[in-house]
Amino acid sequence: MGKVAVVGAGFIGRAWAISFARAGHDVALWDSQQDAAPKALDYVGALLPDLAANGLLNGESAEAVGARMTAAATLAEALAGAAYVQENTPEDLETKRAVFARLDAAAPKDAILASSTSSLLPSSFSEGLAGRHRCIVVHPINPPYLIPAAEVVPAPWTDADVVARAVDFLKTAGHAPMVMTREIDGFIMNRLQGALLEEAFRLVAHGFASAEDIDIGIREGLALRWSFMGPFETIDLNAPGGVRDYVERYWPVYSRIATSALGHPDWDGSVLEKIEMARRAALPAEDLAARQAWRDRRLMALAAHKRDAAEKIGS
Repeated sequence: MGKVAVVGAGFIGRAWAISFARAGHDVALWDSQQDAAPKALDYVGALLPDLAANGLLNGESAEAVGARMTAAATLAEALAGAAYVQENTPEDLETKRAVFARLDAAAPKDAILASSTSSLLPSSFSEGLAGRHRCIVVHPINPPYLIPAAEVVPAPWTDADVVARAVDFLKTAGHAPMVMTREIDGFIMNRLQGALLEEAFRLVAHGFASAEDIDIGIREGLALRWSFMGPFETIDLNAPGGVRDYVERYWPVYSRIATSALGHPDWDGSVLEKIEMARRAALPAEDLAARQAWRDRRLMALAAHKRDAAEKIGS
């Protein structure tokens, strides 16, 4: 594919722009707020040298990658000649419907129209469009220039060719697409993350562990394996005979855990006060932005390590 249009230049839009430009695409950013796209490019310009220093620009300079990104003055300018459109507007159904109606009317007829939504089904905002067959969700795990996985979710009427083209596009841009066969609330990532968070909130709500203890369990435990393999491969390697052996050994344990569930915790109730108090004690609110930058630098180092380890050890 050639030109990419990024519609909505906030956190997600500017992150996608880096990913697409790094892959060699010309990227036009547009936002309904006039100063948002130029500000996004300023942010990206400050970030690219760090990516280059970690070897995360495919051997190119920060200047070369940055030169592929431009701020479009109008939506029509951003869409002109685009082969792929990534929409990143607020998570509001009426907003999505209005934006996709504009995209479908103005984008080249063979362009893929992808949404970054994490919570809205593609059918909910594409039904009724003349070009609904080319509408799809491509939901990143933020930031996509550091985390390759992306969910590809078709509506019931999305053409199989559009799905295949979107998957190929993502792969050539260095992403690892997760392709869903049909839509469901939460897609893959939020359903998995939600199940983990549900249990984490439950354990804190009932006083079994602190927020920090649970974070330690993931940060210094499960996440070390999960950073390079998933839960099914994890259990496949955790019993001598593989996944069937694991299930035969440990399913009774997990079955008891399931039947001992203590009920759904109210995330917005008193437990939230407890967790927020713990988090603000560990990280004052005024330090959130600096810690987010720290997170991204750690992700850069991890991405570089995973690339090097895959080359030396295998993936």
